[in-house]
Amino acid sequence: MDKFFIESVLQEGNVALEGRFTYSSNDTFLVRAQYQDEIINAVYKPQRGETPLWDFPHHTLAKREVAAYQLCEKLGWQFVPPTVFRKSKLPLGAGSLQLFMEHDPDSHYFNFDDTQRQMLKPVVLFDLITNNADRKGGHAFVDMEGHLWAIDHGLCFHEQEKLRTVIWDFAGESIPAKLLDDLERLLSDLQRGKPLEGMLAVYLTPVEIGALRTRIKQYVELGVFPQPPQDRRPFPWPPV
Repeated sequence: MDKFFIESVLQEGNVALEGRFTYSSNDTFLVRAQYQDEIINAVYKPQRGETPLWDFPHHTLAKREVAAYQLCEKLGWQFVPPTVFRKSKLPLGAGSLQLFMEHDPDSHYFNFDDTQRQMLKPVVLFDLITNNADRKGGHAFVDMEGHLWAIDHGLCFHEQEKLRTVIWDFAGESIPAKLLDDLERLLSDLQRGKPLEGMLAVYLTPVEIGALRTRIKQYVELGVFPQPPQDRRPFPWPPV
């Protein structure tokens, strides 16, 4: 199914609750979305179900999920499933809807083989520029067709340094030239007044977008995956 049509199903379809993900920090539900003759399963994260945090503004996590999807698509990396922010006709009010990806629950970072781990370099770089504060091992997995996906980006884009991830495999290695080229193109597209800035401004503050620009420029110039910081905790908890 075309991703643009998937977005239409998520944005316009009739949504029904199917179940709840019981181990999530915030209210997270499996839903069924039906539009025209198509039915898909999706992950629904209502704003009202977000647990208040001291460092992230309340009711912003669902929007950060959408910003991550749009940024990943702009980079052409395509590992964040189609995600939309929807305001109306949802069981528990406004929130994000993301295409649910069928996969083996045991197919995650901690069980990856060497070939699968090498696929993670774009994900690691994405986490660096988006300042992902919660990259757990279960948030990166391979589907039944062998495609790599990365989910749960609600704790991204903070203007202060927040990176916490279990994936430090490439620390000290050079960032592949193709990924650096993608970052340079993204930086150009993100200049003030360009469409990408306006697209992200729906979901992020001007300060957060400015910090995103700074991080992109930093890693373009650095050209190397960094080492874990020594002055703060670099890993999320729990790790899976």
